[in-house]
Amino acid sequence: MAAPKPVRRALTALTALLILLVTMGGLLLYGVQEDRAQWAPLLALDLEGGTQMVLSPQVETGEEVDDEQLDQAVEIIRQRVDGTGVAEAEIAVQGAENIVVSLPGTPDEETRELIQASADMEFRPVLQQGSDPFYALEQQDQMREETLDAAEGEMSDEEFEALQEDLDQQAAQAEEEAAEAEEDQAQPEDFDEPAGEPENPSDPNWITPELAAEFENYRCSDEISLDERGEWSDDEPIITCNPETGDTFLLGPVDVPGEYIADASFGLEENSWITTVSFDSEGTELFADSSSRLYGLEGARNHFGIVLDGQVIIAPSMNAPIYDGNAQISGDFTEDEARSLAEQLRYGSLPMSFQIESEQQISATLGADQLRMGLLAGLIGLLLTAGYAVYQYRALALAVTIPSLVVVGALTWWAIALLGWSDGYRLSLAGIAGLILSIGLTADSFVVYFERVKDELREGRSLAGAVESGWQRARRTILASKAVNIIAAVVLYLVAVGNVRGFAFTLGLTALIDVILVFLFTHPLMQLLARRRFFASGKRFSGLSAKELGVDVLYKGAGRFSRGKVVYSDPGAVGAAADEPEPGSAAADRQEEIPEISREEWASMTIAERRRARRAAARRRPDTPGDEEQMADPSLMQYSQERGDR
Repeated sequence: MAAPKPVRRALTALTALLILLVTMGGLLLYGVQEDRAQWAPLLALDLEGGTQMVLSPQVETGEEVDDEQLDQAVEIIRQRVDGTGVAEAEIAVQGAENIVVSLPGTPDEETRELIQASADMEFRPVLQQGSDPFYALEQQDQMREETLDAAEGEMSDEEFEALQEDLDQQAAQAEEEAAEAEEDQAQPEDFDEPAGEPENPSDPNWITPELAAEFENYRCSDEISLDERGEWSDDEPIITCNPETGDTFLLGPVDVPGEYIADASFGLEENSWITTVSFDSEGTELFADSSSRLYGLEGARNHFGIVLDGQVIIAPSMNAPIYDGNAQISGDFTEDEARSLAEQLRYGSLPMSFQIESEQQISATLGADQLRMGLLAGLIGLLLTAGYAVYQYRALALAVTIPSLVVVGALTWWAIALLGWSDGYRLSLAGIAGLILSIGLTADSFVVYFERVKDELREGRSLAGAVESGWQRARRTILASKAVNIIAAVVLYLVAVGNVRGFAFTLGLTALIDVILVFLFTHPLMQLLARRRFFASGKRFSGLSAKELGVDVLYKGAGRFSRGKVVYSDPGAVGAAADEPEPGSAAADRQEEIPEISREEWASMTIAERRRARRAAARRRPDTPGDEEQMADPSLMQYSQERGDR
């Protein structure tokens, strides 16, 4: 006999979870064997210690560095360090012009060079401009969700369905373009040789067949390493992108170096925010020549790319020749965007690099005692949570809650260890605090689910029916709760710096893992336990007995009462504890006499609904004794009519 559908779904979900656990454990085992990972998570600066470097800015022109430029330098160094995969670094200004960089562990030589390198700003003409289809696909999906969320409730059903269909078509087209781009890789033989030698930085003769093929195949997600940037020549074209928009660029040689920028500011003009960049005398001559040439070109070649640290920060068009050295960059800027662009231009105006004045190994700022106390606090919280669960739910907690906590612990541990291997993530004390908090959030999901199931049992459903019906209602509450946790974690991660981001990261990570746990372990396990006699018949200490449910009197109809009795099972499970007889008896086959009701629907019905269904079925059989009396019962006639309407 085939297993019921809930059992099959439960086994499928548990199999998926097992595959996930085996995959994560196998990857971590491979990394450990290759000496590229370790079983324990990497620890951050506050728990492990590391290296502290004091940097002093070196400006070739002898100019002084102001506070705004130092702040911009801190931000760029932070982005560089994060880009190398070193997490939980601490970067701050010290004194009037020094920057202190504290990194966990011992940084490698590439990280040292990256920190000391100057911010290289350049003005290069655009030879070709394209877009990354994979970035466009990602943006299309995000735009679709935002548009539908905003339109829901504001449109009629017909208009909403039309909008949804239109967006689905756009998404399908973007996905098709991405698939074609992935499949059709450009080759140098697909392009013509240049017509001659290039005469200026905007000349398309810079584009060789090899360069054209590389540009067609370029993805904005490709990282530009320090070595690649070091190989770039001012006299050669480059391929890069704007990571904010996903636009890809084939840029000509440098027209104006960033060192010729004298100043940059932002302001409001004609109700629009603009950024103004001013060049010195030599830069004014170079930019006048460049702007005059670009103004006469069409399409993408009318634009110039402002490149900072190997990436395009903006690529404005040239609307007129500029001879006075004062260029206005306009667009649909907000005040913050205009200010940020001005700060980037001012920082790039100085050929600033950093010299390591001192370097020393530092011990953990908190040390082993604080780590031990943090782990002890987590253990105490875990034991208290488990103890409360056992007290409240008895054997149900031992069978579901405790194993769930073990599984969520393994998933979280392996996820953090794998992130340490792949992205350099390090666990700080703030991150441990997020993990401790997640224990209570995980227990909250169990409480919502179990209490919903118990409410369904009190209404007279069988345990199998209560599990399915309770899950449908508890699932919405759990997903809403986890969505709030994830949104809070994302917002906190984006606005915070330092160790607070570690707290936000672990909080969001554990919320996602909790959703996986509830869907792939907790609910499937409950579906299987609902068909075990110990739980389905409401044995003592099962957590689901009448006493533990707080049910003293259950009305059975016709003036009859049953004390301390609750129906737990259906004909497909085990015996009943109250109105239902043992399986195999004549009374247990009553449901089989009602062909229009499936076994699943029968399992989810209350006692009163089952009784009314039996009487309605009996009324429809003329040879059944007592039909005349049942036909005269208006409630039965009404119930029969209701079922017929449905």
